[in-house]
Amino acid sequence: MTEKQRNFIQRIIEEDNITGKFDQRVHTRFPPEPNGYLHIGHAKAICLNFNIAKEYGGKCNLRFDDTNPVAEEEEYVNAIQDDVAWLGYDWEDRLCFASDYFEEMHGLAIQLVEQGDAFVCDLTSDEIRATKGTLTEPGKDSPYRKRSVAENLDLFARMTAGEFSNGERTLRAKIDMAHPNLNMRDPVIYRIIHASHHRTGDKWCVYPTYDWAHGLEDSIEGVTHSLCSIEFEDHRPLYDWCLEKLGVYHPQQIEFARLNLDYTVMSKRKLKQLVDEEHVSGWDDPRMPTISGMRRRGYTAVAIRNFMAEVGVAKRDNVMELAKLEYHLRQDLNQHTERRMAVLQPLKVVITNYPAEATETLTAVNNPEDAAAGMREISFGRELYIEQNDFMEDPPKKFFRLAPGREVRLRYAYFITCEEVLKDDQGNPVELHCTYDPETKGGNAPDGRKVKATLHWVHAQDAVQARVHLYDRLFSVPNPDSADNFLEAMNPLSLEVLSDCMLERSLADVPVGTTVQFERLGYFCADPDTTNDSLVFNRTVPLRDSWAKIGKK
Repeated sequence: MTEKQRNFIQRIIEEDNITGKFDQRVHTRFPPEPNGYLHIGHAKAICLNFNIAKEYGGKCNLRFDDTNPVAEEEEYVNAIQDDVAWLGYDWEDRLCFASDYFEEMHGLAIQLVEQGDAFVCDLTSDEIRATKGTLTEPGKDSPYRKRSVAENLDLFARMTAGEFSNGERTLRAKIDMAHPNLNMRDPVIYRIIHASHHRTGDKWCVYPTYDWAHGLEDSIEGVTHSLCSIEFEDHRPLYDWCLEKLGVYHPQQIEFARLNLDYTVMSKRKLKQLVDEEHVSGWDDPRMPTISGMRRRGYTAVAIRNFMAEVGVAKRDNVMELAKLEYHLRQDLNQHTERRMAVLQPLKVVITNYPAEATETLTAVNNPEDAAAGMREISFGRELYIEQNDFMEDPPKKFFRLAPGREVRLRYAYFITCEEVLKDDQGNPVELHCTYDPETKGGNAPDGRKVKATLHWVHAQDAVQARVHLYDRLFSVPNPDSADNFLEAMNPLSLEVLSDCMLERSLADVPVGTTVQFERLGYFCADPDTTNDSLVFNRTVPLRDSWAKIGKK
């Protein structure tokens, strides 16, 4: 990799290694708050932190910033571990929690009070906000800022003992209410929360804020390079101030651009709203940008990692196209998934000149991109199913599939010609009577005649029924966050459920989570709702990007 190809974080680390700033150590961390499920934006941070550590022979911690007992749950802790592991990363023995350090962080807060650098404030959160000032106007000192060290120590001890109610008092750093950075205007570092914590129970009723805890956690764990998304750039002066005032080991915070995707929302608040209001079936709904949702849809960890490699590392936010992620997904799936035939909207075909009770076995390729995948056997007989949209009674000029009097090829099988169309009372075709040419077995005619279309099919006698979910983009506009109400930008066609699909027999025993290509249709994944009696498949991605055409209209 040339110097120009090195990203700015790599260049910083390599300069640090030359100067011996951290004794040639590289130690990163991925620090999610367990208040929801991880999404594709978090995947960028996961890949960056773990890959950087691996590249320089370092370590990466998985750390939970569990400093808010009201919002955090063990469910999220477990889900996050599953997601990080599924993406292919191993934190080894370095599973950490902010709550592991509550005692130590509390002691450091007392040290700050003893130094005269923190005070107990009686202002409410609204009052603190009102006195904060603006970017052009300084804030106002709290009337409690001049309390003595002794009084502050006493009040903080009483806060810790549970004497006061939620919001009644806070512990604030004493910095500068005229500081040009609003984060430095006497920020709250401890607040009162009477709630049971998922790990510490009711031991604590005062909890550190993120700005206080973040740097201390990095310091305690020996992190060298604290990689944060760009919204924390304005918080770096406070990160540095806390560590410098305490005189403890001081990691370096470095900010990088977040991942933003079109047709997607990344806000945890908005994602939670989608779940809570049942606009989706849950955090793992295959339309969600959560890692668990993408996994359920059939995305691969390789595709996500390759996409993140293409995104790269920059200092400024930009919006990536979802189509690029889907491109990497198709590239990976094309190489590694086996092919199967499935008919999603069946139309019955009867081959009238085929022996009524006869069946035969044909050979099909599992994956033309991978010879090692081998072959499989499929059943053929008199009655078949094809896709409804592969037949037109009165076709336009460029429609080359089946029509009355027209000959087409059946994949791996024979040429057939449509002779008769049976219809229901509404005039819709319900059954086609066709003839086949037994000399065209395998798909080629001895006389050299050509056909312009090859159709997929399944043997009616041997097929298994399934429910198929056709998932599409959850939002119909590129930037749903720009709408007055992002819910109004939801795509009403993001899910179509097909209940009477017919699949080739080999799909009956596909393990949950397996992705296969339904020939001519796209990639589909066996859903966890699948049972022995009911097959369920989710469309992972179509074979082509239909949204590219939509965008050009």
